[in-house]
Amino acid sequence: RKQGNHFQYNKDAGMFVCPAGHLAIRKARQGKKNICKNQADTYYFDVEKCKVCHLREGCYKEGSRTKSYSITIKSELHKEQMAFQETDYYRKKSKERYKIEAKNSELKNVHGYGRADSYGVQNMEMQGAMAIFTVNLKRILKLI
Repeated sequence: RKQGNHFQYNKDAGMFVCPAGHLAIRKARQGKKNICKNQADTYYFDVEKCKVCHLREGCYKEGSRTKSYSITIKSELHKEQMAFQETDYYRKKSKERYKIEAKNSELKNVHGYGRADSYGVQNMEMQGAMAIFTVNLKRILKLI
């Protein structure tokens, strides 16, 4: 998390502390395990303390019954993806992606490849072949 006036983690209590120094009263884990989605630890604070807190502006909404702070726990799949995005291979390939996306956009928006004209895999293959042939032909004529 970025530095600043944020919630701090207290290792001894295993809970978060708000910027005013109030400790969370309970902790709950939300989301299911082992389904490749991120779970979240939600920390709940005492609303009665929030009502009289001098730092309540921007933190506590008047009339709310609960005050919580959530931290997402990255799944293994997301951790692997984040590690992959830090590699030089990913950075090199991402710099070339705009060229591919521009061509895909032209196929979809200009040549009607975004929607099938007729039913069936063979018809879709034919539509794709015709759209790609048209784009390639336009490029050849442009280069001549």
